[in-house]
Order: sequence, then structure tokens, then C-alpha cells
Amino acid sequence: NAAAADPVPMAQALRRSLDYVRTKPQGAQAFGPGGPECTWAELGASLEHMLETLPRLGDDPGLLEREFVWREVNPEPLMTGYYEPEFEGSLGPDPRFPVPIHGLPANLQTVDLGTFHPRWKGQSLTCRVEGGRVLPYFTREEIDSRGALTGAQKPVAWTRDIVDVYFLQVQGSGRLRLPDGSVRHVLYAGKNGHEYVSLGKVMIDRGLVPKEEMSMQRIRQYLREHPDEVTDLLNTNPSYVFFRIADDGPLGAMGRALTPMVSVATDSAFLPLGSILAVEAGLPQPGGTEEPTAFLGLAQDRGGAIKGSRLDLFCGAGERAEFLAGRLQARSRVFLLLKKQDAP
Repeated sequence: NAAAADPVPMAQALRRSLDYVRTKPQGAQAFGPGGPECTWAELGASLEHMLETLPRLGDDPGLLEREFVWREVNPEPLMTGYYEPEFEGSLGPDPRFPVPIHGLPANLQTVDLGTFHPRWKGQSLTCRVEGGRVLPYFTREEIDSRGALTGAQKPVAWTRDIVDVYFLQVQGSGRLRLPDGSVRHVLYAGKNGHEYVSLGKVMIDRGLVPKEEMSMQRIRQYLREHPDEVTDLLNTNPSYVFFRIADDGPLGAMGRALTPMVSVATDSAFLPLGSILAVEAGLPQPGGTEEPTAFLGLAQDRGGAIKGSRLDLFCGAGERAEFLAGRLQARSRVFLLLKKQDAP
């Protein structure tokens, strides 16, 4: 039985999902082929019913089973985690913070290939135009090591360590703590269009870190201990993410704020944004153990690597969130919850 989350943030998260679902064509099917017959209006009714049920869950955990249809997601999804890294930096040049965080470059173009031929429908090309020629956009190596963007436009922020910027790009958003103690959110603005290459996989393939030890923390440890290898290793991933600065965040794919330990990134073709999920998974604990945990989650985000039967749990910010996100990799039992048709 899924444990009731803290009802206040859960209710806020449900309202954000409901706001989003109400923007969709209400009579259209919310799920892709193989999914349940369920319109966006019916998905909205399930969210409304969960909002009404939430205050009573603490006293009557069996309510969920009586009021909702539980549809198991198969095959058992792999659950990973992501978080909002926090690091120090500034919004202007500062000798303490020499590493730039780049905004979306003005010369980065995205071309919809479907406008040229039907067989390219849904495909796009990220590029730059130079001297009348269409060229691939600059790679990580060209941007970070060869200064391809130097002088082109002012970075949106600066920080201390290029490794922090790398992990910010992997996570897609973060928190920037400014010299005056205030915090701004660094949010995803776009990317350079090159294929993402996993640094962890590169390090395993090169024999630098054993596969069974691989985690985000282990990558950081290796880079700290081998500073002369940092540039070469980071540049094996040509993909590069650009950012914007905001007062609020992080925002998921619905364009609304995410809720720690509730918001989940899914493949929308598999589990659309707005889905209510009951999740059972082992969450990693210090000391290498796992704690079986059952909780309610909401599909509120997407991720480039999240395809098919995959879930990515937003763990929040701070050390605990970083620990969870770096080590969470577990098969999970996941149920889609839909309001029973005869429920009030």
C-alpha cells in the first residue's frame, strides 16, 4: 500500500498536474498505444478525486485500493533519481568564479526536418550557419577547451569548478548560491544537438572505475584525484546544455515547479504527464543497505534518457538528495492509479 506523502506538498503537486491536464484536449486519449482507454478529462477526474481523498488517507490507508483502479506497469520499471545540485557562483565576472555557465547562443538554430520531407517528421537538426553553410553546432570540446563561445555573448553566470557545470548539465537544472547568500535557479534552456555520451560508461570501458563501484559520487572522486584527466574525460561527451537564470524552480516538462520525492520523470509515450503512480522501490541508505519504500508519485517531467519502462525520481536539493540521486538504481513495482468509474 502506497504511504501517504506529506499532504501539503502532495496537494500542491496534484493541483499543478491538474492545471496542466486541463490545458489538454479533454476528449482526446491521454495514453499511447497499449495504454488504458482514458481521456484527458478522465485523467483530470482522477487527479481531482485524489485531491479529495488525500486528507483522509492518513486515517484510512485502504481508501486508495477502494477508490482507484490499480494498473500495474510492465515490465517492472528501472527507477533512477535526479536532483538539483547547489553550488556557489556569481551573475557577473568574479575572480573567485572563473568558469562560465553559458546561456542559449544566438547563433544556435533548430531546424524542423519534417518541413522538408514526411519521412523526417518529428526529427530536428540543431546547427549553426556560417558563410552560407549549415554546420553542426559546437561540441563540448570546442566550447570548453577551444573557446568557441568566448566573446560571442556574456555567460548567464559563473562558478568555481568545471566539474560542477558538467553535473549541472547532466541534471538539467541547479541552485546557484550567490556571494550575498541569496539563491537563484539555473534552468535548462536548450542543448547543442550532439549525442549524449555517458561519462560513467567511458570510465568503466577505460578501466578507470569498476562497474560495481560506479556512481555519481565515484565519478567526482576520480576527477578530484586525477585533475590532469578532467578535460579529456569531460570532452568524451560532445553534448552540451545551455541555461537561463530564474527566481523559481526547478520546472518540469509541464512548465510547473517539481516536488521532491513526488515528481517523477517518465516517457510520455508510456506514462503521460499527469499520471498518478503508486511506487514500491528500495531506496539506498548510507552503509550500502536499501529500505523498501512505498509512496505516491506524479508524472511531471521528462528526460532525454527516460525511454519506455523507466522512471526518474526528483530527489530535491541538498546532500541527502545528491546521495539518493547518485545511487538509486532499482527495479520497482509501479501502478497507475485511475479513479474507479463508480467512485463519487
